[in-house]
Amino acid sequence: MVTMVNTGDMLSHLQMIVFGHHRWSLNGTLIDFRMDSRRLLSGGNLIIRNLDRNQDAGTYQCTAFNTQGAVLSRRASLKFAYLEFQTQMRSPVSVREGQGVVLLCGKPAYSGDLTFAWVFNEYTYFVQQDNRRFVSQETGNLYIAKVEPSDVGNYTCVVTNRVTREKVNSSPTPLVLRTDGAMGEYEPKIEVHFPDTVPAAKGSIVTLECFALGNPVPQITWRRANGTPFPSKVKMKNSNVVLEIPSFQQEDAGGYDCLAENKMGKNVARGRLLFHAKPQWIQTMRDSALAINERLFWECKANGKPKPSYSWLKNGDSLCHFQDRVHIENGALSIAAVNLSDAGMYQCVAENKHGVIYFSAELVVLASPPDFSKNPLRALLKARAGSMVTMECKPQAYPQAISLWKKGNEQLCHLSNRLTLLPDGTLKISNVTKTDGGIFSCQAQNQFGTASTSGTLLVTTDPTKITLGPVDMEIIVGESIVLPCQITLDPALDVSFFWTFNGHVISKADKHYEHVGGPTSGDLMIRNIQLNHAGKYVCVVDTDVESLSTSAFLNVKGPPGPPDMVAVEEITDSTAQLSWTSGPNNGSPITSYIIQTKTPFTVGWQAVDTVPEVIDGNTLTATVVNLNAWVEYEFRVVARNAVGMGEPSPASLKTRTEDAVPDTAPANVGGGGGAKSELVITWEELQNGDGFGYIIALRPLGEVTWTHAVTSTPGVSRFVYQNDSIPPFYPFSVKVGAYNTKGQGPFSPVTTVFSAEEEPSGVPGGVWARSVSASEIEVYWQCLVSTPERVLDMMICCMDLFTAPEQAPLNVEWTLIGSKLIVHWDSVVAMEMESKVTGYQVTYRRNRHKEVNSVTTIETTVEVVLPGSDDYVIQVWALSDGGPGTPTDPIGIHRLSKSCTQPFSFISSIRKDSTARDGL
Repeated sequence: MVTMVNTGDMLSHLQMIVFGHHRWSLNGTLIDFRMDSRRLLSGGNLIIRNLDRNQDAGTYQCTAFNTQGAVLSRRASLKFAYLEFQTQMRSPVSVREGQGVVLLCGKPAYSGDLTFAWVFNEYTYFVQQDNRRFVSQETGNLYIAKVEPSDVGNYTCVVTNRVTREKVNSSPTPLVLRTDGAMGEYEPKIEVHFPDTVPAAKGSIVTLECFALGNPVPQITWRRANGTPFPSKVKMKNSNVVLEIPSFQQEDAGGYDCLAENKMGKNVARGRLLFHAKPQWIQTMRDSALAINERLFWECKANGKPKPSYSWLKNGDSLCHFQDRVHIENGALSIAAVNLSDAGMYQCVAENKHGVIYFSAELVVLASPPDFSKNPLRALLKARAGSMVTMECKPQAYPQAISLWKKGNEQLCHLSNRLTLLPDGTLKISNVTKTDGGIFSCQAQNQFGTASTSGTLLVTTDPTKITLGPVDMEIIVGESIVLPCQITLDPALDVSFFWTFNGHVISKADKHYEHVGGPTSGDLMIRNIQLNHAGKYVCVVDTDVESLSTSAFLNVKGPPGPPDMVAVEEITDSTAQLSWTSGPNNGSPITSYIIQTKTPFTVGWQAVDTVPEVIDGNTLTATVVNLNAWVEYEFRVVARNAVGMGEPSPASLKTRTEDAVPDTAPANVGGGGGAKSELVITWEELQNGDGFGYIIALRPLGEVTWTHAVTSTPGVSRFVYQNDSIPPFYPFSVKVGAYNTKGQGPFSPVTTVFSAEEEPSGVPGGVWARSVSASEIEVYWQCLVSTPERVLDMMICCMDLFTAPEQAPLNVEWTLIGSKLIVHWDSVVAMEMESKVTGYQVTYRRNRHKEVNSVTTIETTVEVVLPGSDDYVIQVWALSDGGPGTPTDPIGIHRLSKSCTQPFSFISSIRKDSTARDGL
C-alpha cells in the first residue's frame, strides 16, 4: 500500500485491524512510542502528527502478537509529494515554415504524478491540442507536426502535481521562423512512441502515445499486431494520438502498431504490452496441531506475473533453512520432527514487483502423558458366543502411547489365532467363547507417563430371534393397523426397538405412529393411515451383542386422485363434448367417472346426464346432454374406484351454450298491487339468449280477445299494464311467454291477477297538533265514519318548507309510440324537514348532444314529441319551494326496429328498475 501526502500535512493515519498487541516499524526499525512525541498508537493504528519529509518517509509495517505468536501486516509506503523547478533562460528555437519541431519541457525534481500543459504567449491562452499539436503526458514536451506562421511566439511549460495541486512554470521558449524559405513536403517521422515492451498490471489503465512530424500533417491510426479488432472499452483520444485501455486484462496483452501516414509516405512504431499481475493465493495452509516429533509439511502457492517469490516468517521473523530439520523450497515448508520450540505463528509471503501478500497459520505442538478420561473401556461389554469382539485402547497421548493388555492379572503376551493385537492398540477376539469372559485391562505408556483402563467382557450363549414380524399387507385409507415385532433373547441382554419407513427413522412425535408392546415386543401401531404411509417398514432390534431386522411392504388403497385438464372440445345449445386426463388411482383401478356442472342459476355443483350414461374408468371423453341454451357452464370430473369417490378435478373454463328457441315458459306468473288503474304482472326471470325478451298476454276475466305486449330487456321480471278504465281490484287472465332471435317459446299456464286497489277517498278531519317537547309533537284527527275502500293504516306527514326533497322520482316508465314519448313516474312524497312537492320537471336531449329541452308539470306523467330518429336521454326532478330535488339517473330511450314490432300490435316500454309498463 502506498500513501502519498503533502509536505507539511498535520496528520497521517495508518490503520491495522487485528486482535492482540501491536508494534510498528519504519524501514525495519521498531518505533519507540515512549521517546516519540509526534507518533502515537491508538487501537493498533499508527497516527503521525506534523509530518516531516526527512523523518517520516519510508516503509511501515505492523506486527501483531499474543501468547500464540506474532504475524506481520502488509507493508505500507509513505511518500511525500513535491515539485521543484529551476528556472533557466531558454534559447530561441528557429525553424522553417512547414518543418516539424519539438519544444522540450524538462521535467523538474518531483514526487507524485504530474500533468503537463503549454501556454502560448499570454498565460491564459493554453495550446489547444489537435492533429498538428500534441503535449505528451509522458515527456511533457510540446510537438508541432508542421509549423505555421501563426505558431511564432513564446511557449511556457506548465507542470502540475496531482497530489499537491502545486504548479510551476518553465522559462519561456521563443519559437521563430527562419528566413531561408519554407520546408518542402516530407514523409512522417514518428517522434513520440511507446517502448518495445511495456509491462502493464492487471486492472490498470494503460496509455500509449504516438505522434509524428511531417508535411503534410500525418494521420495516426492504431491496430493490433494479430489483426483482432479493438474491444469497445478501448478509447482513442487527441486525434488518435493517445490509445487508452481501461481495466487491462490478459486478453489485452500483445503487439500494438501505430501508423503515421501522409501523401509522402508512412512510418510504423511497434511495441508489445506484457500482462503483469500482483500475486493471488491459489493454495494456502491450515492451522495444525501435531504431536511432538511428528512431521510438519505446509505448502502455499500463488499466481502472478512476474512469477512471485516465496519466503516464510515465524512470529514475524524470517525463517531460516536448517539442513537437519527445517527445509524451505519455493512455497513449501517442512519440519522433520517438530518440538515445543517450533510452536507459533507462521506466515507464507508471496511477492513480485506489483505487490506482496501474506497468509498466516498457527502450529501447535502437543506433548502429554496417556489419558483415558475421554475414551475408557466400557465397564461391561456383552458379546454373543461365536461372534467377534474388539476392545479399543486409544488414550489421548502425545506422542502415541505403547499399549499392554491383561486378562485378570495375566499379561496377554502369547496371542493365538483368535486373539490379535492391532498396531493402534486394539485387541480383537474372534469366535468368542464363554471362557473368554472376564476382566480385561489396557495399560498405555509414553515418555511423559502411564495410564490404564479396564472393563468386563460377558459372553452370552442364547441367540436373539424374531418370533413374530410384520408381513406385506393391503389396507384402506383411514384404517389403523399394528405391525408386530416380537423376539426372544438372553435375559442378560438389554434390547431396544426402532422402526424405519422408506429408509428414514420414524419419529416418536409423529401422531400417526405409536410404539406398543412389552419388554420383548416392539410392535408399531399406525393410526388413520393415509396414502403417503404406503411403503417399506423395517423393525430394527438392537441388543448389546447384535442387531436384527425384519421388514414388510404396506400397500395403501384410497379413492382416486382428482382428474386434470378438463376441457370443452365442442358445445351446442344442449350438449357439450368434454375431455380430461386421469389422476392417480391410489392403489385401486378407476371404475367410472361422474361429470358435474355449475351455472349462475344453480346452488353448488350438480351431476348431469352424459352419453355414455355410465363412463367407465378407461374412457377420458364424454358428451354432456340436456343442457339449457345460452347458459354459462363450468364442468368438473370426479373419479370413482372400489374404495370410493375421489376429489373433483379443477373446474373447466366457463363456456356458454349456444342460443335456441326458448322451450320453457316463465314460472310463478302472478302479480297484483300497484297504483290506481294499474295491473301489475310478475314472473320468474328465465335464462336468456341473444335478442331475448318477454311476451305478456292479458284480458279481463271472461273475455275472449287477448291484449299482447313485448319487453325486449332480458332482466325484466315485472310488467305494469295501465288503463284509466280498469276497475279497482278487477280479475284479469294473464299468461307470459319468452322469445329470442331463434323464435318464440311457449306461454305459461293462464293465471288470474287482480288490478290495483283504489286509495281511500275519505280524508280525516279535525287535524290539529300540540307541542310535547323540543323534538316531539302530538297529532289528533277525527276517525273516518265510513268509506267504500279498505283503510289499512294512517300516515302522518310533516315537512320543512325550505328543504328540497332528497328522494329522486322512482319507477320511471316510458312508452314510445311513433315519435310520441309518454313518461310516467311515482309521485315523490316529501319527508320530514322537506318542502312539499309542487311539481316535476322532465329534461330530454339527443344522445351525445348538449342541448337540453325541459317540460314542467304538476302531474306524474308527461307526453313529449321526439323529432327525428335519434336515441334520447331523459331525467326527472321533483320541484318544491326549497328548490329542485335530486334527479333520476340518465335514462336512455332507444327506437324499436320494425322487424321486432310487426308480429304484434304492442307498445314496448322499459323501466329503469327492471319493470315493464304498458298503457293501451
